[in-house]
Amino acid sequence: MTDDKAQPEISIGLVGHVDHGKTTLTQHLSGKWTDTHSEELKRGITIRLGYANFSVFEKDGKFNTKEGKFKRKISLVDAPGHETLMATMLSGAAIIDGALLMVAANEICPQPQTVEHLKALEIIGIKNLIVVQNKIDVIDEKQALKNHKEIKDLLKSSAFKNVPIIPISAQHNVNIDILLEAIEKHIKTPKRDPKKDPSMFVARSFDINKPGQEISKLNGGVLGGAIAQGKFKIGDEIEILPGYMKEEKNQQVWYPLKTKITAIMSGSDKVKEATPGGSIALQTELDPTIVKSDTLAGSLVSLPDKHPGILNTLNLEVTLLERVVGAKDKLVVDPLKMSEPLMLNVNAATTVGMISSMKKKIVSFQLKLPICAEVGARVTLSRRIGQRWRLIGFGIIN
Repeated sequence: MTDDKAQPEISIGLVGHVDHGKTTLTQHLSGKWTDTHSEELKRGITIRLGYANFSVFEKDGKFNTKEGKFKRKISLVDAPGHETLMATMLSGAAIIDGALLMVAANEICPQPQTVEHLKALEIIGIKNLIVVQNKIDVIDEKQALKNHKEIKDLLKSSAFKNVPIIPISAQHNVNIDILLEAIEKHIKTPKRDPKKDPSMFVARSFDINKPGQEISKLNGGVLGGAIAQGKFKIGDEIEILPGYMKEEKNQQVWYPLKTKITAIMSGSDKVKEATPGGSIALQTELDPTIVKSDTLAGSLVSLPDKHPGILNTLNLEVTLLERVVGAKDKLVVDPLKMSEPLMLNVNAATTVGMISSMKKKIVSFQLKLPICAEVGARVTLSRRIGQRWRLIGFGIIN
């Protein structure tokens, strides 16, 4: 298998405070700014999460992205570092196998979003993390060691106290080989079972037809996202849940959409089948008007009748954090209240749930928009505080 045509076998999240160098590192690894292809079909889910693929090679005992013995192809998921991050990052986290946390060595650690990202990675169950201490070229050794100690102190109280910290200069390409070696050593490709019923989280849906396209030449709607498990092939009949809504007897009822896969793109390559790793775009026979403007974002794609079903209510075993994540004043998380609306993130879906009952640790929610998720899936809980939804805890679907 050559690296050029291989689908990435692993997705690694790249998170960190704004302006700490994520995009520069992405450029050095992949050779491009985070995916900005003009052709929608190639873009996967780049509007919400930037994807950039790169290959790792080994030559003379050193790792690089250009030559030598091909090791594997990796997809880097560049999460935005600004204030709208949490919902985006949490939806992306469902499809990453490990993460790089960027910390700028020339700033006091931790910055507010650094704490927020670290806590989010912990909550969503990420096990494999590497801290990238960037911008070592603009400070002296004494400052670098001081910053290193600040990072260690931050990690001490988390699940990541023993993870590697790699000092680099993304700007000047310093220690990138050491970072690649750490990635190869600490973020392994998980064992995947291709025989599992395939499922894909949809982060984008879009129409690739140009205005005025002849009807006979129209392309079907495209679903962009990432495969969680199993394998999809061209020609597969698929179901998309929760699908479309109909008003019946003054009630909203949701029905799965059924269609067929006509083409598959992995990055800029056409492939016949797709497995977990990197962003995937499935072209379908769907009417393009159905998929416009991300209307199917948050959906789950499966084979017919091989899905967990549509949920309008949710029972969660809830764990609240001690403090509100990201709040400047270290706000204590108040207990949940009946009828309180919370933002819920599960897989690639975001919905609002109103608390309808609370019994010991089990909290029931009435969902504004239905979701499709399995028992045991992890759901993050955010409360509206001021102008923002703030992370306050998580729940496991019961």
